[in-house]
Amino acid sequence: MCFHETPSHDSGAPHIVAAHPEQGWNLLCDGTVHFDGTGELHPDGSVVQPHRVPVERLTIAA
Repeated sequence: MCFHETPSHDSGAPHIVAAHPEQGWNLLCDGTVHFDGTGELHPDGSVVQPHRVPVERLTIAA
């Protein structure tokens, strides 16, 4: 297991060690489970809630 801090977008960010796109989640090298809905479950049990866009802000193609 890597000893990264929480995931970030810099070059030292944890990388995917097990991808499960069919189930909507990936396991990162630091033990974090990252969900397609943008939420995260960290090894210490802490949770990052999903960052969902409100329905009103979605664009609808005609």
